Amino acid sequence: MRLWRRLGALVAGLAVALTALTLWTTRPGDPALYPASGPEAVTVLLVSHGWHSGLVLPRDRLTGEGAGAALRSIATRFRAYGDLEFGWGEARFYRATPTLQAFDGRLALEALFTPGGSDGVIQVVGLERPARESFPQADIVPVRISREGLARLLARLDAGFRLGDGQPVALGPGLYGPSLFYAGEGRFSYANLCNHWSADLLNAAGLPVTPVLDTHPLGLIADLRWRAGARALERPDLSKP
Repeated sequence: MRLWRRLGALVAGLAVALTALTLWTTRPGDPALYPASGPEAVTVLLVSHGWHSGLVLPRDRLTGEGAGAALRSIATRFRAYGDLEFGWGEARFYRATPTLQAFDGRLALEALFTPGGSDGVIQVVGLERPARESFPQADIVPVRISREGLARLLARLDAGFRLGDGQPVALGPGLYGPSLFYAGEGRFSYANLCNHWSADLLNAAGLPVTPVLDTHPLGLIADLRWRAGARALERPDLSKP
């Protein structure tokens, strides 16, 4: 009986600590930026691939207000595509894990717990078809943001690329489709995952976010629904011809 009481107290203590951490790290939105309406509002897409999330942006918006040298270069390099997907991750693990079947536990642990964090990379993918058709199995959340919110999102995204001679540093082919990896700024760790990166970009656009929930894509999607009123699109019925 004493053991069960101790276990109960431990579980209760962990729950209280997690709740406190969740509330302490909650980040407010900016009502001047979000929600947005009107003809100047722009729709961006959060795309969850199950364990990893990224953002899909219209390519023709990557040279507007807020964009810098990195995004302008990428807009030119991927000029054949209407939409681009941006995703961030740990350099070695991300590039070595195109699917869950390729998961390497050692690389994952090193990515999460290397003291001081690990190098990050950004994958840019040119979409040859609309995002819903390109990723039929993904959860996709459309988010309508203001022109000013987009400018702040682009500035945050642009700052995430490492530059060499004034240009983003390309590292080679991405994991799928017409894509490239680029050297990223910032450090990857258990406290700064790909889903935190996606949430951070949306927060720059004015959305409220909750980093503890946003650790996993399902939590990020729930967070966007609860706090920002953004809902995922229905998945297509792939059983129909």
